Amino acid sequence: MKSRLVCIGKTDDPPIRELLDEYVRRINRYVQYSVHEIPNLRKSSSMREDEVKSAEAGMILARITKDDYVVLLDERGKEIRSTEFAEFLNQRFLSGMKGLVFVIGGAYGVDDRIKKRADHILSLSRMTFPHQLVRVLFTEQLYRALTIRRNEPYHHE
Repeated sequence: MKSRLVCIGKTDDPPIRELLDEYVRRINRYVQYSVHEIPNLRKSSSMREDEVKSAEAGMILARITKDDYVVLLDERGKEIRSTEFAEFLNQRFLSGMKGLVFVIGGAYGVDDRIKKRADHILSLSRMTFPHQLVRVLFTEQLYRALTIRRNEPYHHE
């Protein structure tokens, strides 16, 4: 199964980029995983919040197929433990689906079209984090879940 993270904005901080790339490399030992960064909108400072979210939603939806299982990462989503995330992934992998897409919205969140398209809404925390760090946090959790699925010693209870 192919899995990918679709997010708004570039990861331009070098130490964060290096860490993200390291976890992507590790994940690819288990499943095909990639990060698709959608450039920030030009002139978004002159746009209303709902206009920005709508434009970003269009760009996100263009990268999702009808067959993809979409997981929106949103602070209002369901919080789960790493072991529960591993089981969630296991169920998705066993279902035979073609694509698993994780979505991180922009600074204003996501348009309702993304929420409606999402098959599942997951929260990493109710706290707010910088978008570049969220990519690393999520990607590390994906790696952790994959090691849990394989009973590898990375995760400790």
